[in-house]
Amino acid sequence: MRLCFHRPKVGVALSGGGSRGLAHIGVLKVIEREGIPVHFLAGTSMGGVIAAGYAAGLGTAYLEAEALRMGKLRNLARLIDRSFSNQGLLRGQRIREYFEHQLGGATFADLRIPLALIAVDLIKGEEVILKEGSIADALRATISLPGVFVPFHMNEWLLVDGGVLNNLPADVVRRMGADVVIAVDVSVRLQDYSQLLRKGKHRLLPIAVETLTETLQRTVGIMERQLVAQKLAQARPEVLIEPMLDNDINLLSGFAKVADCIAAGENAAVAALPAIRQVLRSRLDFPRFRAAQRKVQTYSSAVKKVDASISGL
Repeated sequence: MRLCFHRPKVGVALSGGGSRGLAHIGVLKVIEREGIPVHFLAGTSMGGVIAAGYAAGLGTAYLEAEALRMGKLRNLARLIDRSFSNQGLLRGQRIREYFEHQLGGATFADLRIPLALIAVDLIKGEEVILKEGSIADALRATISLPGVFVPFHMNEWLLVDGGVLNNLPADVVRRMGADVVIAVDVSVRLQDYSQLLRKGKHRLLPIAVETLTETLQRTVGIMERQLVAQKLAQARPEVLIEPMLDNDINLLSGFAKVADCIAAGENAAVAALPAIRQVLRSRLDFPRFRAAQRKVQTYSSAVKKVDASISGL
């Protein structure tokens, strides 16, 4: 009787986190270098931006070079288009055009790797999973941080940043068909919020404004963390990677520390390689024995959490 190996399908989920999401490039660099296949990608906000570029075949070398270029203030400033609406500070049209140019006007159907991007519909209050049509439009939706970008109209939806409901879409990439899910979370840990906010305070701001800002950001962080924990419990990713980023890297400030963010992601992924290899080996089995092996295999039911830090961060 002829027996064939079943090669597990690997899905990678990349979280939102503003400039902290540049660490995703480092994670993908290691995955690419080690020849680990990626069959599905899902991303929220900045995680969606990096996932889209990789799915389109831009490659990690290009993504890194472009991140370093855009990390310069004069280049970032070109993407700013002030909004005169009370729905957000920025119109977001220039950044949408930037995505369109970088991806060559590609649609989801043009991608090398199946991709899902996460947004939230303000009208129905529901998560929206974007998997067809213009990628530039989907990216403009998934990065629409409330208050910063004007919400994006698409079909019958009024879309904002997917991190409002699903900042780490491990459950989405699981439903896409992944046997093995690698989830990468770059959000700020709750215990780091106070230190982050102390570093980020502006001395010229009144104490009352600083206190209000700290309370608001910590509240949002707690909500986000609780939602991520719930999604992880549902998806049960085989490997969870949490790059250790400097506490003063927040939604925007990290664009001045592109190399550090990427290095943190790379180091975290290297630390995770034994866990990734172990689970891939455990899933590489003969079809006739797979059912029996599931009864004794417990590795996939536990989250393998990997933290890594780099010198100087």
